[in-house]
Amino acid sequence: MKLHTLIGEPWADYGLIDSGHGKKLERYGRFRFIRPEPQAMWAPASTNWTAQGEFVPGSDEDGGGRWEFSEPVPREGWTLKWNEVSYTAQTTPFRHLGFFPDMAPVWSWMRERVAGLDSPECMNLFGYTGVGTLAMATKGVRMVHVDASKKSVEAAKANAKLSGMADAPIRWMTDDAAKFVAREVRRGRRYDGILLDPPKYGRGPEGEVWRLEEDLPKLIADCRKLLDENSRFLFLTVYAVRMSALAIGELLNQVFADLPGKVEVGELGVREEARGLTLPTAIWARWSR
Repeated sequence: MKLHTLIGEPWADYGLIDSGHGKKLERYGRFRFIRPEPQAMWAPASTNWTAQGEFVPGSDEDGGGRWEFSEPVPREGWTLKWNEVSYTAQTTPFRHLGFFPDMAPVWSWMRERVAGLDSPECMNLFGYTGVGTLAMATKGVRMVHVDASKKSVEAAKANAKLSGMADAPIRWMTDDAAKFVAREVRRGRRYDGILLDPPKYGRGPEGEVWRLEEDLPKLIADCRKLLDENSRFLFLTVYAVRMSALAIGELLNQVFADLPGKVEVGELGVREEARGLTLPTAIWARWSR
């Protein structure tokens, strides 16, 4: 199976400035931040980095750490834009800033897949703060946005309002993704496309436990039941580095064997501005027709 690379290019409100020695320097609007990046094993283009904030990781490889600021940064966040979508960037305790810029080429690809359909409907599972949901909704796609975190869903609604889309046809669901999809299957629902960005580990609103390696195959199988020969895509991203793109590709190959279309796999990456090199960030697999 051939591996493909989807590369996120810099835009006005985001750019990977430089990377190396296990760190990356990024711009988020008018602010610069330094964050850990184990994939950046090379030397940086420059050793003279300046930034308003840096995330210092803890000793636990699965998380922990704190932000250190050299200049004031709005704790309530600041507004950024990607094409027609406005959203709030914010330093979070989880080292990221409220959205995932490497997903930009995925948002563009999904919009291309449903272009020309009459009132398409898609679902964003583990939808977080909703930038991907709004990227689709701005093109007239009816969306179902699912996340187990009430705080994340409220942030997504706030981003919709910020984008002038408070009244867009979006179903906001604070729910366990696996349980919600299983109910949609029982209801006989169908979708034109599904985006999944599952965490390595998580908990649902009622304490449900999600473990990627154990629970992903069943979720993918249920998602397949929501798609048919007229559907356009399923896109899966995985940030758990111990899992292979080939492995999730074979999972999709088996589950989608009865549908026309193709399965592709690859890596996500971000283009560094200093030298043009690609910093890998995640693996992905997708079915499309």
